[in-house]
Amino acid sequence: MKQRRGAQGRVISYAELLRVPSYLPIFLANALSMWGDYVARVTIAAVVYDRTDSPLATATTLAISFVPTFLGRSLLGPFVDRFRYKHVLVLSHVARAVCVLVLLWLVTTAAPLVWIFASLFVLELIGGAASASNLVLITDLFEHDRPLYARAVALSAMSEQVNQALGLALGGGLVALVGPRVGLLIDLGTFLVAAVVILVVVQLRPVRGDRGKGVRGFIRDLGAAIGDLAGHTVLARLMALSAVATLGIAAPEALAIPIAGDNGWGGVLMATPIVGAVVGIIVIGRLDVHRQNASIVPLALAMPVPLLATALHPPLPVLGALFFVSGFLQAFMVPLQATFALATAPEMRGRIFSLAGSISVGAAGASYLGAGWIGQHTTPYLGVAICAAVCLGLLAALGMSWPHQHVSATVERAYAPSRPTRAA
Repeated sequence: MKQRRGAQGRVISYAELLRVPSYLPIFLANALSMWGDYVARVTIAAVVYDRTDSPLATATTLAISFVPTFLGRSLLGPFVDRFRYKHVLVLSHVARAVCVLVLLWLVTTAAPLVWIFASLFVLELIGGAASASNLVLITDLFEHDRPLYARAVALSAMSEQVNQALGLALGGGLVALVGPRVGLLIDLGTFLVAAVVILVVVQLRPVRGDRGKGVRGFIRDLGAAIGDLAGHTVLARLMALSAVATLGIAAPEALAIPIAGDNGWGGVLMATPIVGAVVGIIVIGRLDVHRQNASIVPLALAMPVPLLATALHPPLPVLGALFFVSGFLQAFMVPLQATFALATAPEMRGRIFSLAGSISVGAAGASYLGAGWIGQHTTPYLGVAICAAVCLGLLAALGMSWPHQHVSATVERAYAPSRPTRAA
């Protein structure tokens, strides 16, 4: 018997996962889009740092790429439950491609930074709804096999980390070798390809559940999502842990370029914790879902500890190793995200996923700004260390009141087969 374990202790191979109909083209299109997007982010960040020589301005650029996503996911989330996610995804990708064209023109003409920031804001605002729609799409694709869905979350997370590492590392090189236009052209192409793939591959599915009508109904749906998330013991704790951990996860990326200075290694340093996360995801993916979920709190508490040593101003190779170890410990996010998704009622997934994503993105944006501000007024090294210390303190407070029994019961329900699995 091949490796295939789930709620009953089976391990599922990635090859089996990729044989699921329609999954491979959707996975590749999403991976390609993420790769191009991160190339664009580091390209713009490098352009801003080159113009201003300011760690705060550089961190602000990265924060701006997250803050509108916070608004987009929270304000546009109910649209995901009101419209078919295929339509939301296609229109979002096309609209973002138009935004990249505008951004390309602004960078080429050396427009004021305020206009570049505004274009980034709109691009990421539109992407908020697309992110939630993609999560609902993947969850629905594996509705008959939840352990297989957990494996898909691990592969998606690993793909995101790999493509983020490639985008960040190659983005810095592209700026140095051929300028920012190449990175933005790559980003443009990835959005267009993703739109075509979704249009051709994804089937139309009906909208689930009842929806309020008009503006009042829209606001009522959004309020229901907030109430459901805040009132759910396990979902609320998982969300809080994810948001707090983002403080430690985002700080190294926010200050990597100022730490590296003008030696051209900023993108590589930004990518180092991401490479560590890929290795961590591979390791945790070999465990069954119960052991994965049991590791969430211990790994989260350990994650910011290596970053505390950045206060000692270690040389770049040592700093890269510290970032790698911290990234490795970020693997707890995989079972956290899978359990969060499966514990959410299907008719509320669009709104809950959007709201949860907006909270995480808002925490990331605040982390970028906070780390940049501290790095501006002290040193970039201290910015990372202070964020790690605050993160560790908050995680320890959450860990002391963690509802272990409620989480275990939720995991049992989430991964129990709700209906017979169809033969392949």
